[in-house]
Amino acid sequence: MDDFRRELRDMLVHRSVKVGGPFTLTSGRTSDFYIDTKLTTTSARGMVAVGNVLCDLLAAQGVAPDAVCGLTLGADPILGAISYASVLRGRPIDHLIIRKEPKGHGTKRWIEGSLDGIVSVVVVDDVWTTGGSTLKAVTAAREAGLKILAAMALVDREEGAQEALAEFATFAAYTKTELLAAHRVLHSQG
Repeated sequence: MDDFRRELRDMLVHRSVKVGGPFTLTSGRTSDFYIDTKLTTTSARGMVAVGNVLCDLLAAQGVAPDAVCGLTLGADPILGAISYASVLRGRPIDHLIIRKEPKGHGTKRWIEGSLDGIVSVVVVDDVWTTGGSTLKAVTAAREAGLKILAAMALVDREEGAQEALAEFATFAAYTKTELLAAHRVLHSQG
């Protein structure tokens, strides 16, 4: 495991994994654990690790989008981190933020950011449960005429999202299984 991947996993375990629920998820389901990635992705060091880990994941999957996009709010810091890290790697990837509903004034757009020169995207989410937020982002991206290359998440709760998104290549940096195992190890040590 490389340094950024290990560091990000440990930050997610320390900051973002909550056990002992019940917690109500975006999907409406309840769970005895919750993964609040924003506690990690909004930290300065977390953004560095997120950008590097997800740029590595895109490269490993052989996916080279013009932009990454995702539904606000969970995807926002992740999208910025990917864009920033991509510039440092010499292959800039723009990012687009998809609103939960169209802007009520002005252009009435769903998508914030310039679409100039953007043809293909990877749709990004912070945590997948059912994949509903990612599917909403896919719909908005398609309506804007964008080609979806893949869907990617920081964490997959392994509860059906990849199956719901089966028409695309799907990949996640971490799984629920991996994070909960690391959480158990951490808490068994003291």
